[in-house]
Amino acid sequence: MASFRTLVQSGDFRSLPFDFAHFKDTQESIQTGPDVSVPVIDFSLLSSTNPDERAKVILDLGKACEEWGFFLAVNHGIPENLISALFNVCNEFFDMPEEDKLQFDNKHPLYSVTVRSGTIDGNDPNQQGKLWRDYLKFFVHPEFHCPTKPKEMSDIVLEYSRRTRDLARKLLRGISQSLGLEEDYIEKAMELDSGTQIFTANYYPPCPQPDSAIGLPTHTDPGLLTFLLQNGVEGLEIQNKGKWFRVTGIPGAIFVNTADQLEIISNGKYKSLCHRAVLNNKKTRISLVVANGPSPDTIVT
Repeated sequence: MASFRTLVQSGDFRSLPFDFAHFKDTQESIQTGPDVSVPVIDFSLLSSTNPDERAKVILDLGKACEEWGFFLAVNHGIPENLISALFNVCNEFFDMPEEDKLQFDNKHPLYSVTVRSGTIDGNDPNQQGKLWRDYLKFFVHPEFHCPTKPKEMSDIVLEYSRRTRDLARKLLRGISQSLGLEEDYIEKAMELDSGTQIFTANYYPPCPQPDSAIGLPTHTDPGLLTFLLQNGVEGLEIQNKGKWFRVTGIPGAIFVNTADQLEIISNGKYKSLCHRAVLNNKKTRISLVVANGPSPDTIVT
């Protein structure tokens, strides 16, 4: 099928096609709550020479992982111009002709580049209807894979993946200490030198009936930590204590959530975050996601 970008620009989607209708669980009684103040972690304090400052941020980090499974990382050191370039080049990719994009879609059993519209990763038997999104997904570590068009994409994604891998390593050192473990315990146990890192760009165009469709249904992430950036258009909702909250970002901050394998290695103390992507009828939302996980051969216990 043609991408949503092509269909929306052609004006073919004036109303919601039936196969994109998302029927909500009638037993779901929770409601979307108002914007909420979620934990904010000053990443720079993890390198503080003041022991009291560092001890406090490690305590705050552990509390955020335990009570929310989510936080906003500020002062993370990733340049604003790199993030801006990443959004620009991903937008260029989605704007390419269909035949140019699909030439990068392959079926390698592991290290694949995937270009899709209206689908969720894998075969989800519980998925109701198609998803209102285009997406691009590929591994960037331990092997680096990336489309060769636009020509700047490879260098930009490579630099961003390198910086986010360093960010994940340092956050996991703080999380390790928050669990009462040695600073490098998770790093060694998960073999992060050869850890998996997957980059995904999601494109959610305006939807004529946003309350009846879905960008991504409720899910948790595999891996240890997931990083997310969005283009200033909100659409991330997270679940906390049985309620849904629309998350409002902070300029320059990175959304961070705990994932399945961090829940396992923490013996269930730090919960993998349930979250979803919702839609709107006015603006295109682009989210850039990096999933950070253990080595492919690591057994997580």
